[in-house]
Amino acid sequence: MAAENKPRSNNDGNAKKRKQRYLPHNKAVKKGSYPLHPGVQGFFLTCDGGRERQASQEAINVVDTFYEELVDEDVVDKKCAVESIKPANKIIKFADTDSSSDDDDDAGNDSKSEKPEEEDANNDNQTSDDNSSAKKPRLETDEVKAEELVADDTEKKSIDVALCENIAKEKLVEAAPKCENLVSNKTEEKSIDQLIEAEIKEMGDRSKRRFVSLDTGCNGCIFVQMLKRDVGPGPAEIVQYMMTSLATSRKHMSRFILRVLPVEVTCYASEEEISKAIKPLISKYFPVEATALKFAVQYGARANTGIDRMKIINAVAKSVPEPRKVDLSNPDKTIIVEICKTLCCIGVVEKYKELSKYNLRQLTSPKP
Repeated sequence: MAAENKPRSNNDGNAKKRKQRYLPHNKAVKKGSYPLHPGVQGFFLTCDGGRERQASQEAINVVDTFYEELVDEDVVDKKCAVESIKPANKIIKFADTDSSSDDDDDAGNDSKSEKPEEEDANNDNQTSDDNSSAKKPRLETDEVKAEELVADDTEKKSIDVALCENIAKEKLVEAAPKCENLVSNKTEEKSIDQLIEAEIKEMGDRSKRRFVSLDTGCNGCIFVQMLKRDVGPGPAEIVQYMMTSLATSRKHMSRFILRVLPVEVTCYASEEEISKAIKPLISKYFPVEATALKFAVQYGARANTGIDRMKIINAVAKSVPEPRKVDLSNPDKTIIVEICKTLCCIGVVEKYKELSKYNLRQLTSPKP
């Protein structure tokens, strides 16, 4: 028995060594993407079967490009609005008012000058001192007018100078971080290799990424998570901008992606969890003021046969207040409900049928 056990112990040691030899660079194999879990927001995408890996990389690139375009357009719109609000640094003079005031002054002066002439006609003995005294009132009025014009010009110039100073201060505040970056770049001159390594580290750090792919566990389905931020557009705004721009341009942006849907709420697939999680979404897209909105519920389920379809649809429809009606043919807003295994993804979209049900391939295909 002892002789039989000896070769077994040797085989066990060799097996452990062999396992270590087959590891790449003697390191543990990297795991796949993180699984989808409740409490995340992002994009639910469908793709060709067997192309999930290529489609996930393609989806991140496509979503990122439209996100940057949307942010750039918002910045340009804000700048245009600010420039339109800022007054022009020009002194406006109205010809009518100036001419009318001058005419009135001239008329007054003429009336004043006529009186001494009448007196001179009546009085034969008029001296040069009287003529000089008659001209004094007109000179005094001219001096008063000149002083008023100078005061008005100084006030306008002071206002214009204050506006220019405020604009200059705002521009300096905006340009300060850029100047600091330029100075830091000049002082810290890094080589190209160091810059590439820094970018690779940032890409490897999941906390600094903007979009990350998650594993749904279903064939032909992808989920791209968008990290929550206080400033910037959300998934619904990005997808809406993407679909409207592609509907006008008809430009092909992907090879494997089929449908792109925004997801703002993820929870477990049950009636109670869905009715709790959908409340903030309903208050956001169905305010109390807009009582004439029509809505529809679009339901889809994958790898889950234990949930009743009509129960989920009724739970979502009941969460919307009563004055709003269901209209399946022409809804104003469509509530998307996609179930993958035990998780439910919920989002709200507009013009669902008009934009080819948010299918990129159908939306960018040439019209017959």
